[in-house]
Amino acid sequence: MRVITQQQLGGPEVLTIVDASEPRPLPTEVLVRVKAIGLNPLEARLRAGEFPMLGQPPFVLGWDVSGVVADSPQTWRFRPGEEVFGMPLFPRVANAYAEFVAAPALHLARKPASLSHVEAAALPIVGLTAWQGLVDLAGVTAGDRVLVHGGGGGVGHVAIQIAKALGAHVITTASGGKREFVEAFGADEVIDYTKVDFAEVVRDVDVVLDTLGGDTVERSLGVLRPGGHLVTAVAEEDSELAAKFEAAGLHFSGIAVDPDPVALQGLVDLVERGKLRVHVQETFPFERIADAHRVLDGGHLQGKLVLTV
Repeated sequence: MRVITQQQLGGPEVLTIVDASEPRPLPTEVLVRVKAIGLNPLEARLRAGEFPMLGQPPFVLGWDVSGVVADSPQTWRFRPGEEVFGMPLFPRVANAYAEFVAAPALHLARKPASLSHVEAAALPIVGLTAWQGLVDLAGVTAGDRVLVHGGGGGVGHVAIQIAKALGAHVITTASGGKREFVEAFGADEVIDYTKVDFAEVVRDVDVVLDTLGGDTVERSLGVLRPGGHLVTAVAEEDSELAAKFEAAGLHFSGIAVDPDPVALQGLVDLVERGKLRVHVQETFPFERIADAHRVLDGGHLQGKLVLTV
């Protein structure tokens, strides 16, 4: 099979395609013939050495996959020929930038028929991050006021839909050019952060979901109602920030996404009910992985990027 690897840290040009042996699934795992691979900003940071999660190269990036079960010798959960998607093994190496992936069956779900492989591959990391933040940590319920920072991004546009499905009133920050985009996904209020300071116009929020980091987290302190909850996917290990929120009578949680079959099935259920869809900004063939990473490096994505195999 072909696999995308890197021998050194650096720019997109370090990503190269090589031949490798197909992985052999362990007991409880399945072998997936990959059809599409979701790309995430984290992978660009890992490639460049900005985040040491995987150590030194060589390594193979990637976690978001959608494909067809090629072999399932020691698990009853899936059979060859079934279409599946998921985020196996995160944050351990999953070697998903490849034509075949061996993945724990519990880290996968059956792909909804209404989703293409490209759309399904775009969903797991952003969907699980949003679900675990809003449902598991914050416990969003009907009538809550939820502020989603970065509503036009991968996590953000999915979080808007999950919060709406839960019955929340959703406010989001986004550039003016993304207003129609986030409104199409259900945002009730859109704050153009290039013109308006959200901290001056938003009040009495029950839950803030932060996907941006920086001073956005601390400035969100003033928009929460007493007892409100901030969940951040960026500053999850900032103990000083956590202490400030707690001193103000607020809740602070960091979300480090992990494989979760219950949440993954929850996403499937929303898709099948017509409550959730994922936007793919652009697709790239497997051979153009360097070009795809150049777009990742540029930031300001609208939804997700996907590699087709």
